[in-house]
Amino acid sequence: MFLTLKIFSSTGGIEKVCRIFGKVLFELSVEKQFNLSIFSMYDCRGNHNSYFPNEIFRPFNKSKFSFSIKSLIKGGNSDIVILSHINLLPIGFIIKKFRPKTKLLLFAHGIEIWSKFGYFKRRMLMSCDLILSVSNYTSTKIQSLNRIEPNKCRVLNNCLDPLLFPKRKIIYVDEKSLLKKKHGFNNNDLIIFTLTRITSHERYKGYDLVLSSLNKIAQKFPNVKYVIAGNYDMVEKERLDIIAIKNKVTDKFILKGFVKDQDLFEYFRMADLYVMPSVKEGFGIVFIEAMYFGLPVIAGNRDGSVDALCNGNLGVLVDPLDEEEICNAIMKILSGGMNAKPSFNSLIDNFSYETYKKNVFEILSQFLLQPNSIKC
Repeated sequence: MFLTLKIFSSTGGIEKVCRIFGKVLFELSVEKQFNLSIFSMYDCRGNHNSYFPNEIFRPFNKSKFSFSIKSLIKGGNSDIVILSHINLLPIGFIIKKFRPKTKLLLFAHGIEIWSKFGYFKRRMLMSCDLILSVSNYTSTKIQSLNRIEPNKCRVLNNCLDPLLFPKRKIIYVDEKSLLKKKHGFNNNDLIIFTLTRITSHERYKGYDLVLSSLNKIAQKFPNVKYVIAGNYDMVEKERLDIIAIKNKVTDKFILKGFVKDQDLFEYFRMADLYVMPSVKEGFGIVFIEAMYFGLPVIAGNRDGSVDALCNGNLGVLVDPLDEEEICNAIMKILSGGMNAKPSFNSLIDNFSYETYKKNVFEILSQFLLQPNSIKC
């Protein structure tokens, strides 16, 4: 069984992972003939679901008590229990305590698990048979901070959503021009793009350093525009407005707020460069999404972004705390002095849904010794 907090009631990175992982589990359950249940604490039946049949999906509509009791009962009769988040670890620990032969797997995404845990929480973590980290960085942090044995850790990089990115989208020059016009840009504008939540509590995405360097970039590229899309709070918006005023780039900075998927993909298509020099990225699905559309990508070299860029083979890694290095990398790409176009074939080899599904099955195979006998 697969236990989750949210799958369809939110649009964050962890929810994306859960949707895709649930789809993989369902397809494998059909192919390898094992039973599957997916429980979600916060989702409700009305949430749209095109990833797996509703027959195997049980949402609990924010009822933590009901979710916990039903998960313990169902988990106690399951051979494998997979937890989507460390906040579900107490349920997994109790299941493991009363049924030791149940295999317990835990997803580790990023900052939620980059801490040194106390005795009891570490003991619960140690009860897991396998910890699936979305990046080598996260896996290394878990092992070093909480003394988890390497053989209990496995890296499972995220992938492109097969329902959103079913095939390669060729971007023609005329289409790029039309999209720029549609969204209020001139044909010769050079668009730097960032997609992220913009909140005063998560100031680690690096967009403020990009904005601070925009004046210097504009001296060489007067037609440059910096577009940030994503939900924002007013405190952070005011801080960014102050940075833009201070650096005299208010006419070159556009904060779009939330953008629907259809319009979002248009921004990817018309942009010239994707930049997000984060310092606390668990993986960064947005990087592989940007590369899908052929965008050069600049990311930080101090977190899980390194995995998404294949150690710099698919994009440019910079020190996310060095504004000058970020600025120089942007100007070098915009001037054509650096060929940072990602290899589409390499992107697909590493981050396609098919590759992800194969990796998931390889991981589960060590527990699926007799697939026909597995129940849930």
